[in-house]
Amino acid sequence: MDTDVVVVGGGNAGFCAAHASRESGARVLVLEKGAPEEAGGNSFYTAGAFRVVHGGVGGGQQPRELVDDKITQDRLACTVLEPYTAVQFTEDMQRLTDGRCDPAMTRILVEDSAEIVAWLAGHGIRWRLMYERQSYLSGGRWVFFGGLALGTVDGGKGLIAQHTAAARDSGVRVRYRAAVEGLLGGSDGSVRGVRYRDDAGQPHDVAAGSVVLAAGGFEADPQRRARHLGPGWEQAIVRGNPLNTGEVLELALAGGAAGHGDWASCHSVAWDAGAPPGGGDRELTNQLTRQSYPVGILVNKLGRRFLDEGADFRNYTYAKYGREILAQPDGVAFQLFDAKTRPLLRAEEYDSRPITGAEAKDLVSLAEELGIEPDGLVREVAAFNESIVDVPFDPAIKDGRAARVDPPKSNWAQALDTPPYYGYAVACGITFTFGGLRVDERAQVLDLGGQPLPGLYAAGELVGGLFSGNYPGGSGLTAGAVYGRRAGRSAAEHATYLGAQPRTTRPAG
Repeated sequence: MDTDVVVVGGGNAGFCAAHASRESGARVLVLEKGAPEEAGGNSFYTAGAFRVVHGGVGGGQQPRELVDDKITQDRLACTVLEPYTAVQFTEDMQRLTDGRCDPAMTRILVEDSAEIVAWLAGHGIRWRLMYERQSYLSGGRWVFFGGLALGTVDGGKGLIAQHTAAARDSGVRVRYRAAVEGLLGGSDGSVRGVRYRDDAGQPHDVAAGSVVLAAGGFEADPQRRARHLGPGWEQAIVRGNPLNTGEVLELALAGGAAGHGDWASCHSVAWDAGAPPGGGDRELTNQLTRQSYPVGILVNKLGRRFLDEGADFRNYTYAKYGREILAQPDGVAFQLFDAKTRPLLRAEEYDSRPITGAEAKDLVSLAEELGIEPDGLVREVAAFNESIVDVPFDPAIKDGRAARVDPPKSNWAQALDTPPYYGYAVACGITFTFGGLRVDERAQVLDLGGQPLPGLYAAGELVGGLFSGNYPGGSGLTAGAVYGRRAGRSAAEHATYLGAQPRTTRPAG
């Protein structure tokens, strides 16, 4: 063997697989499609949020003993973070996917999440509480909401940098500019390696005891999006890595792997309408998202609202609202705020530059600057303002301050009536696709008959079955870590079992 375990993909899931294999004593090679300056998969472009079961702050349990940045340490004494239980996590998964999440996979995700944070900390990952994203200052206390609080220091950039350093320190080899284009099969029908092509176009075969696929979904390929998600999805903006084009996923399917999950839906969000359409910005990364819509209103070019901005906490709705924006005229919408609500917006998103937006002294002027039909907007705002129930406004809880119009706004309704007015143009930013490979509890890929494919494992966004239609914020990185660790351990065990037995390799499938 050239190596015991080869991992395809250098994002969070891939590195978790590499760590787990290496700590099991295996020789590990990571093949990353991108150059070093392109690497990290979608993980690089995230905020680094992990949804995990924890005991809250104040109970002496996670995440208190694991966070290590100064802001978190300084604020812990005035932080309100309630425990997030396994029951709550499971219920959120079931509720947001309308019961379509795979029960066995969900159980593994939830149960393993409780310990994955400490395991990652042992592999160099640094943690913090995401005050600027998931809390509001209320009565001198930072109140967290929506079950999500924990993130990595320096976000997705920090996550990948920390993963890479830990992997190299442990002896994991990382080969960049290595685009995998084939699986190698043993004479016994098992997967025994991969074929990749380097940036000079030269093919290379790597023989291995086990292969872990962690190369992401197909969200960056317009044709595959249109084929699986439907017409119009080729117009979505790619908010993450432009190299996630689905060819590794299709290699596995062609080799006999079974598909699983919801291939017709994806994670998609409100994204700056002026952002690069073909791939994320390596400097701004997640700052191009616009996620403070729950305290404002969202209208289309006709000035009409089209969804409930306050249906739930942001991290329970943002991943499904991208498709609603895509369905609007020209695939664009506008988030509107006034002088009362503008201070509540996430500074890292709405104060970043460049930004596609406008400020005006009145609604007509704002509409004209943004390209909204002025009369339609004025009528819509007047009806919205008049319908708000008289309940105290509190963005840290579901306050019941509703606007009783069609569509309703269930919480956090504030009259848009105090100049200056602010508007931000957003489009659909696709993050990752929900359909993928079927794996078992060991993260081993299954065939069409439900049997394990010897030597082949998978993790991350390339795996299907967990999410459908929607997703609880922060679950993706957690799933990648949970199944990456399982895949890495299983792959190392399989490689150890094979030992140094002589074998030949051939193209699989």
